Amino acid sequence: MMVSSYKRQLLGWLSYAFASEVFVVVSLTLFLPICLEQFASDNGYLRPDYVQPCSTSSESGTSYVTERCAVKIGWMWIDTASFSLYVYSASVALQALTVISMGSIADRPTCRKPLLLTFAFIGAFSAILFLFLPSSSPLWFLCAVFAILANIGFGASVVAMNAYLPSLANASPEVVQARIQLGELDTSSELIPESAEVDDEQPPLSSQDSVSAPLLGISTPSKLDQNAFNATVSRATSRISALGIASGYGAGIILLLLALIPVTKLRGSTFSLRLAIGLSGAWWAIFSIPAAIWLPNGTPDVVSSNDPAAGKTGNQWTLWSEIVAAWKRLGVMLRWNQIKQLQHTFRYLAAWFLLSDGFTTITSTAVLFAKTTLHMEPSWLVLIGAITPAMGITGSLVFPYLQRKLSWSNLKVVVILVIMVSCIPAYGCLGFLPIVKGLPFGGLTTPGEMFGLAIYFGFAYGAFQSYARACYAELIPPGEEARWYGLFSITDKSSSFVGPLIVGLIADATGNIRYAFFFLVFMIWLAVPVLLSVDLERGREDARNCRMHRNLCEVASSDS
Repeated sequence: MMVSSYKRQLLGWLSYAFASEVFVVVSLTLFLPICLEQFASDNGYLRPDYVQPCSTSSESGTSYVTERCAVKIGWMWIDTASFSLYVYSASVALQALTVISMGSIADRPTCRKPLLLTFAFIGAFSAILFLFLPSSSPLWFLCAVFAILANIGFGASVVAMNAYLPSLANASPEVVQARIQLGELDTSSELIPESAEVDDEQPPLSSQDSVSAPLLGISTPSKLDQNAFNATVSRATSRISALGIASGYGAGIILLLLALIPVTKLRGSTFSLRLAIGLSGAWWAIFSIPAAIWLPNGTPDVVSSNDPAAGKTGNQWTLWSEIVAAWKRLGVMLRWNQIKQLQHTFRYLAAWFLLSDGFTTITSTAVLFAKTTLHMEPSWLVLIGAITPAMGITGSLVFPYLQRKLSWSNLKVVVILVIMVSCIPAYGCLGFLPIVKGLPFGGLTTPGEMFGLAIYFGFAYGAFQSYARACYAELIPPGEEARWYGLFSITDKSSSFVGPLIVGLIADATGNIRYAFFFLVFMIWLAVPVLLSVDLERGREDARNCRMHRNLCEVASSDS
C-alpha cells in the first residue's frame, strides 16, 4: 500500500521543522550575533579618537585589540557590541509587523503553503548571501539587511507551519478513530484518511461506555466520552509538536557539528562565521523541498470539510485587502469583550509572555555568566551550545511517554516544566550563601556545574517548547490558526526586550550578574499562578463557540 495522505502531510510538516530549525540553533543563537559584531569590528575604530582600526586583519586574522570599539552607521558612532543587538531588535519589530499582516492570508488553506515556502525562500536565500559578502566590502552593512530578512523569513514561515498543527492533530489516526466512536464521523465517510483504518475491536474511549452509551445508536456523547476525546486530541497534538522539536534540534546539532570544523580550523575568522551562516541557509533551502512536495495546499482532508476556514475562496480578495483585514482583526482580537470571551486563551498568552522571555533570558544570562564570571573557554561554550539541543531532543521525546503513562494534561506538563526550569536560577542564587562559597562546588561556581545546567535545562526546555505550542493549539478558534499563532509569536517577540534589558541594568548597577538570578526566579514564578488559572476544557469550548458565533455573524451579514 502506498504511504497514506496523512503520513505524507505529517512528513512534510516534520521536514520543514528539520529544515528551518537549523537557522535558530546554528545561526540565530550562536554564529549570527558573533558574525555581526565581527563585521562591525572589522570596519570599526577605537574610541575616543576613531583613528586606529579595531581589527588589524579583517577576514582571516585573529589579532583584535581589547579597547572599546565603535563603527560609524550613517552619521552615528555606535558600539560594535551593540550593533548586533540593534539589528536583532529591528528584525524582531519587522517580524512582528509581518506576522500580523500575513495572518489572514495564512488562514486561507490554499494560501498557507505558498506563504510558508515564500518566507522560507526569503530566509534561506538571505542566509546564503552571507557567503558572498566579505567584511572588507564597502557594502558590508548589508549584513544587517540579510540578518533582518533571514529572521523575518524564519519567524513568518514558522507561524504558517504552526498553523498546520491543530488540523494535523485532528487528522491523526487516533483522533479520527475517537471521532468515529463518538459518532462524529461515519465509518463509510470518504473524509477519513487512509491511515485511519477503523478497528471494530477498538475498545471504547472510556470504561463506562457500556453504561452511558445511549440505546439505538444515538450519537450524542457523554461528558466522560467527550473528556476522553479531548485527551486524545491533546496527546496527538503534543506528540506531533514534540516530533517537530526533536526533528529540528537533531538537524541543528548535525549542522552545528559540521560548521564547527571550519570555524575551528580558521580560528573563528569572519569568513568561517559567514560560512556557517551560509550553510544553515543552504540546509534550510534543500530540506524545505520535501515540505514543498508533501505539505497540503489546504488542511488535511478529514478536517477541511468541517473547518470554517476551508470554505474561504481565493477569488474575491487582494493582498492589500487581506493585510488591512489582518490589522482590523488584530484590533478585534484585542477588544475587551473578545478577551473576556476567550479569557483562558489570553491568560495563557500572559503566562507565555513571561515564560518565553524568562527562558530566553536564562539562556543568554547563563552563557554570559559562564564567560565573564566562570571564565570558561570559548570551545567549552560551543560544546554547551551542542549539549543543550541534544538534551532538548531527549526531553521532547521522554515527556510524551511520561504523559501517556501518568495521564497528564498538556497544561500540567507545562507547569511541571516551568517549575523544573525555575530551579536553575534558584540554584544560582545559592552562590551568595557563605556556606556554599566554601565548598568546591555549588551555586554555579564551577565550569562543571555549567555542563550539568546545560543537560538539565536542555532536557526541560526542549519539552517546554513542544508542549507550550501544543497547549496553545487547544485554545484557539478553529480555522483561525495562523492569526492566533501570529499573536503567539508577537507575544513571544514583544517580551524579548524586557528580560535582557533588566538583566543588563542589574549587572551594571551591581557589578555582579549573579544578582540577575533573583529576577529570573521571580519572573518565572510569576507565570505559575497565571498558568494554574487556565482551564483547558473551558478554554477549548470558548474558542469553539467564539468561532461558531463569528460564522453566524458572517452569514447574517452576507444574507442582508
